[in-house]
Amino acid sequence: MDVPQFFKALSDPTRLRCLSLLLQQGELCVCELTHAIALPQPKISHHLGALRKARLVADHKEGLWIYYRIHPDLPGWVSEVLQSTVNGVAQEEPFSSDALALAEMPNRPGGICCA
Repeated sequence: MDVPQFFKALSDPTRLRCLSLLLQQGELCVCELTHAIALPQPKISHHLGALRKARLVADHKEGLWIYYRIHPDLPGWVSEVLQSTVNGVAQEEPFSSDALALAEMPNRPGGICCA
């Protein structure tokens, strides 16, 4: 783990919002993150690419959808920092609104994106 790259990834509000949702939900597709954070798909994809490059997220493709999750091979201290950060900001804006927007996303039966 590149420590400066890790903290640089956390310093961007959009990346931190994506990480927060991924930690809360486990796995999300780009359209779910786009809906929850209310930013254009290219911007979300750009930030997910930076998180993938920092090895903080992993992805896989299912049909037309690319799903992201927190990288399963993170060092323990990185997982602890992420979880502690998400716990600390969960009730603050914009993080609480992001979670609410995702929960209210239409066409998401069973928590799986079908947009």
